[in-house]
Amino acid sequence: MTTFRPDPTFYPSPSLAQSAPRETLAYVVVIDPTYRTPDALAVLDLDPASPTYAREVGRLELPHTGDELHHFGWNACSAALCPTMPHPHVERRYLLVPGLRSSRIYVVDTRPDPRRPTLHKTIEPEELHARSGYSRPHTVHCGPDAVYMNALGSPSGEGPGGVFVLDHTTFEIKGPWEKDRGPQYLAYDFWWHLGHDTMLTSEWGTPNMVEDGLNPEILLAGGYGHRLHVWNLRTREHVKALDLGPEQQMVLELRPAHDPRQTYGFVGVVTSLKDLSASVWLWHLDRGEWKVRKVIEVPAEPADPSLLPPLLQGFGAVPPLITDINLSLDDRFLYVSCWGTGELRQYDVSDPFEPKLVGSVHLGGIVRRAGHPRAPEPLTGGPQMVELSRDGRRVYVTNSLYVSWDEQFYPAGIRGWAAKLDADPAGGMTLDPDFYVDFGERRAHQMRLQGGDASSDSFCYPNP
Repeated sequence: MTTFRPDPTFYPSPSLAQSAPRETLAYVVVIDPTYRTPDALAVLDLDPASPTYAREVGRLELPHTGDELHHFGWNACSAALCPTMPHPHVERRYLLVPGLRSSRIYVVDTRPDPRRPTLHKTIEPEELHARSGYSRPHTVHCGPDAVYMNALGSPSGEGPGGVFVLDHTTFEIKGPWEKDRGPQYLAYDFWWHLGHDTMLTSEWGTPNMVEDGLNPEILLAGGYGHRLHVWNLRTREHVKALDLGPEQQMVLELRPAHDPRQTYGFVGVVTSLKDLSASVWLWHLDRGEWKVRKVIEVPAEPADPSLLPPLLQGFGAVPPLITDINLSLDDRFLYVSCWGTGELRQYDVSDPFEPKLVGSVHLGGIVRRAGHPRAPEPLTGGPQMVELSRDGRRVYVTNSLYVSWDEQFYPAGIRGWAAKLDADPAGGMTLDPDFYVDFGERRAHQMRLQGGDASSDSFCYPNP
């Protein structure tokens, strides 16, 4: 929708975005793991002055079953203020919510009542296949010229995965983004350095490699993704593959520095074949050459095999399983979800080459099952998707990864929940004992904060 003035939730720079008003609502996808009833978009009250604080205050039930909603994002954000934006007067109004299993994309309108979102448009999988050649849509980013979305693979379930582009306002799929993909075949996440005309993409596996769960044969053969890909954002051509080594399996979430002057970012790696450790790597531009190096390693925790799921009993240890990371808007704190051990870690990355662990909170975990003051039983699952407020003071986590993978690592079942932590500006974080949302048998995945959050917006203007 065209507006006469820029959306007030847009900010030119990340430092200005940190002064945004506190978020009062969150949108969370909740999944039926049986696929018998439709998934939904739940609305949570985040206003501590509200009588319904930390409660679900709205829900949009979607019309189809079996979508398995996963990641989602806004149609427009602060990238609309970039000098290259052809029509800056768009508004942050619609959420694009893809089904990772169905390949269906829902466009959800959060106006006029943000607590009662409505379905605006549905893009059926056949349209996605015909217009882009892709299926299993995953990450959504609002760019300066369009909405960008990526997908894990082709309609057959094989590769290649890649990026496709949608119109900001009509949500018509324009087509695949790549002009020359070079050796890139696997896909998972993408993001960019807008100030340097550079896109990064990461690797998980094709749909056929991941939809039925983690395949031990593929894993032990080093067959899951272990590379980053650097692209020229302007020419849409592959520039370089950065190989982390075949022992590093599943290179997932990408978090570039928010300051557009910077040329570095972080990516999480789920596990190492060497010792089941998980890691975070730093990509950076060094004298004109993109490089990557490991900067964080989280070791596996020894455990009684009888307490482990069958998949892990032979190892006698719980792998951390880094499945999500998030970077504060001031580029100072990196949050790392260890879904296996049930730990959320906070690192001071003021020096991105030398992160320092400054905070840790345990919730759930395969063996530990750490509890929450408001939960009647030990928690299942662990911190998985993590989202930050724009001022960096509040951290929200949910606990489900992907249904078929949930069943392997938490075979007794997962009860969906969301929790909140309060972050100290000097470092450290504490659990908010009053914020606990129980989704029951539904499983919660990504959360988006009304007005934007630390992983929703891109900026073209540097911090003053």
